[in-house]
Amino acid sequence: MTISKQSKKRRLVPPHVESLEAYKPGKPPDELKKELGLERIINLASNENSLGAPKSVAKAIAEGVANLQSYPESGGLTLRAALAERYRVKVENVAIGSGSESILANIIRAFLHDDDEVLTTEGTFIGFYVLVNAKGIKMVKVPLKDYGFDLEAISAAINERTKLIYLCNPNNPTGTIFRRKEFEKFMSLVPEHVLVVLDEAYYEFAFKEPSYPDSMTYRLDNVLTLRTFSKAYGMAGLRLGYGFGHDRLIDFINRIKLPFEPNILAHHAGMAALQDRDFLLKTIKMNEEGMAYLTTELDRLGLRRIPSYANFIMIEMGSQEKAMRLFNGVMRRGIAIRPLPAFGLPTCLRMTIGTEEENRLLVRALEETLKAE
Repeated sequence: MTISKQSKKRRLVPPHVESLEAYKPGKPPDELKKELGLERIINLASNENSLGAPKSVAKAIAEGVANLQSYPESGGLTLRAALAERYRVKVENVAIGSGSESILANIIRAFLHDDDEVLTTEGTFIGFYVLVNAKGIKMVKVPLKDYGFDLEAISAAINERTKLIYLCNPNNPTGTIFRRKEFEKFMSLVPEHVLVVLDEAYYEFAFKEPSYPDSMTYRLDNVLTLRTFSKAYGMAGLRLGYGFGHDRLIDFINRIKLPFEPNILAHHAGMAALQDRDFLLKTIKMNEEGMAYLTTELDRLGLRRIPSYANFIMIEMGSQEKAMRLFNGVMRRGIAIRPLPAFGLPTCLRMTIGTEEENRLLVRALEETLKAE
């Protein structure tokens, strides 16, 4: 086949895709153990559930294996109906996907085009930045205020091209929340045609806070809620998320999603997890106890922690050099935590709250590293 000179000049990929940087995950535990000469690596860098997955989920997956030759139920109606019943909405108000990030990707694909603009903050979930940049949509980022969303500044930044606003509550990676009065005032200033995506991936760890604005209590027509089974339910490896919204919005999202997403094992697992309240309560209890312990110990060590309502704590080291020294020192002692340059917070570190033993070993590693400096 002959290719004309004119066609040779055409770009292989658009500039906004060419400029993207691939996500850089941490090294696999086995590689780290070999590199550092360690027998064990405790991963407190990824906000995973240290309890693992519920036994009920493992049992449901084992039963689901018998059906691997079949496609998942079209439209995921059984799982969507279970979620609808749990949250007292209609099936038409529910979307499911391979992680809440998949639903977020479908939202961006469904609603953003041409000269639309997106509005959010600096220092929030980097997956959102990647998805928007991959679409080539202009994104306006407002600075954090006290490591949290500055809703007043975000509302002031809305213009005639603003189509979507992304909020993460609690925020990843800072752990901060905005409160009910702030949210209600903010929504009164958002035009009805502007979509607000409320990422509540860490909802289960924050809902007990009296001032926390659970988006599902408002049922606002221009708000899309995202939640996940990855964190509190210990199912990050299965990639199962869900979302709620006005049936017209959910209809558009479902029109462009992959037909049989998520996979059949995730369907089985989600149904089992929804019924396993004991595991959920155990996770919340572990997190509350771990939060209390680490809060006390971090204060004792003189580390500046940011008050968190999630299953992790972020600390501010004051400089990137200090942050990386502490990160490397803790890593050499077999504990992985997360440096945050990719989030735009190079002077900070994020550490997941683990089991009682993991938290104790983390504190020991932090203390030994600080004393060695």
